[in-house]
Amino acid sequence: MQPHEQTPPLALVIFGASGDLTARKILPALADLAERGRLSDRFTVIGVARTEWSDEEFRKVALQDASAGGERWRALVERFRYVPGEYASTQTFDRLKEVLAEADQQYGTQGNRVYYLATIPSVFAMVAEALAKEGCNVPGEGGQFARLVVEKPYGRDLQSALDLDAAVHRAFDEDQIFRIDHYMGKETVQNVLALRFANAIFEPIWNRRYVEQVQITVAESLGVEHRGGFYETAGALRDIVQNHVMQVLSLTLMEPPTGMDATHIRDEKVKLLKAVDIPTPDEAVDKSVRGQYAAGVVDQSPVPAYRQEEGVAPDSQTETYVALRLRVENWRWAGVPVYVRTGKRLPARVTEVALQFHRVPFLAFEGELARQLRPNTLVLRIQPDEGISLHFGAKVPGEEFRVQSVSMDFLYETAFKERESDGYPRLLHDAMCGDATLFIRTDEVEQAWRIVDPYLEAWSEPGGGGLHLYPAGTWGPQIADLLLERSGDAWRVPQA
Repeated sequence: MQPHEQTPPLALVIFGASGDLTARKILPALADLAERGRLSDRFTVIGVARTEWSDEEFRKVALQDASAGGERWRALVERFRYVPGEYASTQTFDRLKEVLAEADQQYGTQGNRVYYLATIPSVFAMVAEALAKEGCNVPGEGGQFARLVVEKPYGRDLQSALDLDAAVHRAFDEDQIFRIDHYMGKETVQNVLALRFANAIFEPIWNRRYVEQVQITVAESLGVEHRGGFYETAGALRDIVQNHVMQVLSLTLMEPPTGMDATHIRDEKVKLLKAVDIPTPDEAVDKSVRGQYAAGVVDQSPVPAYRQEEGVAPDSQTETYVALRLRVENWRWAGVPVYVRTGKRLPARVTEVALQFHRVPFLAFEGELARQLRPNTLVLRIQPDEGISLHFGAKVPGEEFRVQSVSMDFLYETAFKERESDGYPRLLHDAMCGDATLFIRTDEVEQAWRIVDPYLEAWSEPGGGGLHLYPAGTWGPQIADLLLERSGDAWRVPQA
């Protein structure tokens, strides 16, 4: 993507336009793009949802939801249109076709369409097939493209993902489909490519000869909030590991691509995912820990247990914490354990990837002289303070020769003047411009499900690993420590 590239003329159709995702993410992202001059002057938004709004009501809501928008955003909102109706009704799509044609004539959108599925997952296939039935899966008259942006979760397991893919592919070709994961829009995730492949000092040591272990942590201090009903159907493995974690893992550990285009990068990500060991259900029990938060204290405030949250069953067996021990069976990473954990109601909100390097082969100053010396570690902080830290040993000032670990830090907010976003503006812009680099290809989705499916299967069996409670405000169930202690390792304590 060019730094100041504008989108081509198009109509962005948002299904689920009255929903939470549109209000919290999509509309603010569009306002951000509008204010930075990234949207074409021949651009408009058409909202589609069950809520009975008029065009004016949708415009009013858009201004409220993206209140930070300025003059450009307010001028753009004046062109917004809205189509109320059920997704199963042909009348809804007949009216949508009329409004799209009107947009082409009035706003010069030139027959180009991007459809964004910001709905509940159960209607993804229905909407895609309805668009195809009405001929909306191809560009309008004189148009160049029609694209479909699909939110996660993309299936509940491998089979449902395959079924959904088959339905969506009956309506749209793979090169029209943009499966979105907002983690891929974060600067630090993208910066993994720059760190590895633009710096001669890092790539030579990015392998089993120098790296002792890899840890990926996605921690949240919040609970399920108002999403208890949804979370009961998902759980931490589906909600975070199958998508966010697998995407970050593949980018961090993949082989160097021969080009920086979408095809080459996604090819290498898939190769890496195919190298991740897929356990049998019995092995999955031994290599995983699942937990659920009990009542506790977070940020000095008491919080309820998961089972006391709104929409959660009082005897719920849904996991809010997962820890996995993975293996990548290829030449670069053979023998290097990859530890993954994610959880809600942990002590801090922090997402990071840590590569811990082997200790030096011989240390002359042992004991008290090196008590505070830890292994060299390279930490990629994805949120909240995006940046990179390198931990290494340095002499403590004074007469005595004592060594302790210190950090050398790079922070995006201090190094660059441009402010960071949650990734949605970048991803929306890329989808509208047709750049699929940061989106998830169908074989990536399927392989990620193949990796996590054995854990889902194992946990569904009676006594399949058990569910371990942990007090809110702690780093998860203590039994998760055993995953690492078998190899003499320990979990890092991330710095929030």
